[in-house]
Amino acid sequence: MHPSAGERKKQRRRENRRKARRLKKQMEQSLALGTHADSQSRSLQAVNAEAIQKSTDIINDKSSTSEDHGIKQATEEQLEIQKESKQPSDLEHISPSKQRKMIKSPKKGKEKAEHQHQDVKVFEEKPSQSGSVQDTKQKNTTEKRPLTDSETDQLSLAKKLKTKNAVKKDELDIVEGGGRFDFRSPQKLFESIISPVPYEQFFNDFWEKKPLIAKRNEVAGTEAYKTLFSRDVLKRLLKKRQIEYVRDVNVCRYVNGKRESLNGTGRATCKQVDKLFDHCKATLQFHQPQRFQNKLWQLCGMLECLFGCLVGANVYMTPPGSQGLAPHYDDVEVFILQLEGRKHWRLYTPPVDLPRDYSKDLDQDSIGQPTHDFVLEAGDLLYFPRGTIHQASALPDTHSLHITVSTCQRNTWGDLLEKLVPAALTMAVGEDVEFRQALPRDYLDYMGLANADMDDPRRKAFLGTVQSLLARLVNYVPVDAGVDQKAVEYMHDCLPPVFTKKERACSIYGCRTRLEKGRVVGVVDLQTSTPVKLIRKGAARLVMEGEQVFLYHVLENARVYHGAELQPIEVPPEAAPAIEYLMHSYPEYVTVDSFPLDHRQDKIDLAMLMFEKGIIIAKEPPVSMDKM
Repeated sequence: MHPSAGERKKQRRRENRRKARRLKKQMEQSLALGTHADSQSRSLQAVNAEAIQKSTDIINDKSSTSEDHGIKQATEEQLEIQKESKQPSDLEHISPSKQRKMIKSPKKGKEKAEHQHQDVKVFEEKPSQSGSVQDTKQKNTTEKRPLTDSETDQLSLAKKLKTKNAVKKDELDIVEGGGRFDFRSPQKLFESIISPVPYEQFFNDFWEKKPLIAKRNEVAGTEAYKTLFSRDVLKRLLKKRQIEYVRDVNVCRYVNGKRESLNGTGRATCKQVDKLFDHCKATLQFHQPQRFQNKLWQLCGMLECLFGCLVGANVYMTPPGSQGLAPHYDDVEVFILQLEGRKHWRLYTPPVDLPRDYSKDLDQDSIGQPTHDFVLEAGDLLYFPRGTIHQASALPDTHSLHITVSTCQRNTWGDLLEKLVPAALTMAVGEDVEFRQALPRDYLDYMGLANADMDDPRRKAFLGTVQSLLARLVNYVPVDAGVDQKAVEYMHDCLPPVFTKKERACSIYGCRTRLEKGRVVGVVDLQTSTPVKLIRKGAARLVMEGEQVFLYHVLENARVYHGAELQPIEVPPEAAPAIEYLMHSYPEYVTVDSFPLDHRQDKIDLAMLMFEKGIIIAKEPPVSMDKM
């Protein structure tokens, strides 16, 4: 006799409770592995309690919880990582103070990408068919098990999504093709990321407006994504680097409507993280992966040049059939690059358009039904504006690994006006006597909320004066000075430029200054006939501060967020036109002799100052003085 539906339901509940108990026990055992050597004298219970509380507090902060916010974190340990790193030969950069070595990307196994087609609006060519993405070098040590009812439902949903939209409330714009990165310029790079959508169309139709998916049907496109990051790279970092919980990697999961932190303390070892990933079904959020991967460093740096603001990155690796974060929305524009596996995404109506702040974890009951429901596969790109509520889970048959690239945090008109208005008011009060005249003696009698409905001619006159003064305030707004302040903040945030082989050879970093037989050799001296240019657009900024002129630049910046302070150069005011001339000439080369300065030596001195800081490069490798 078959059990009734009610009995089957009770059996499933009992089974779920047993699984929950087993999972809790595994979690406690895994957390016990995270005790740091420096805290052995403390009790294990106290250490774990402190670590969980600390990680929970930080996870609630936007810089470490938002799955789509790649904000960077600076520590002295990370600076040591940066100094030890070594770059591959085709992407070389050496700090003016110290050389940095970066780890090389591991060799990847051959992978294939299975295309998923949805019955929605599609542009460009028809989709091609290929296999699902799996890293042939990646070994999965977990034993196979029968799928639960919930996982079977997810697989069924995934099959349905191959033929139609699960929720067809809003039409989802999907384009097909593209995926190869073009690093010739910031705009060309971004065009290759959003390809085949044209550059202008993206900013007219999608930017800050609605989501977009780009499906990648070419093997070359998915292979390009693999150069950014992989599961093998993460495992190598865990084995060879001092990767710490919370600071470098956040471990969490979303179960039964609640987000749980599974962070240990101290160093996160590969063995510990594998257990949390395989047995506890925890998602790994890896912060600032551009510290270790040169292609990702180059991608983020060039996008910063394009957007004129910070571009951050986080990596998310989620085990099969699991979800890491609760539904939420972010205060950044989000680009998701799916590197491995597949992930089921659900997007919801933004509660507020373009919010300035991120949300806390949201309850499922409060967000309504998804407006978009789809699956991303390896090589795919997803974009959605800030404020879009979202959640994502890996499908039960494969893990998921994606990079979130985010930008445009606090980079709005309102943020600029916050700098301009106080400065304008200070200037107006100092220069315009009307701003310094006394308020009416009886204004408290007819102004204020209690008098808001009063029909009094004195109120009208008072409000008229306020409007008149606000109109006059516009004349005192120091727009250019305020923009320079924003620019300096941006330059403190952004990454140093990546030097190609040729650029390095034509820069100060390619000059092998050394001591031979008691004398310095390899010193270069630019000539007036030498063609030079800025290393990158936006790499330097001329700013006036009072009566002084400073040249800010990013060449001393670290790959860790705020890992080094800006090192501005004070220049004589008469040199400002020559520096402006260089900036406006980019990307063309100009000769030193063409600098708008009166004296030949002044031109050479300015060129050498900027050359020695790495701000400008020559068109050809400079000849050292000992060979002249």
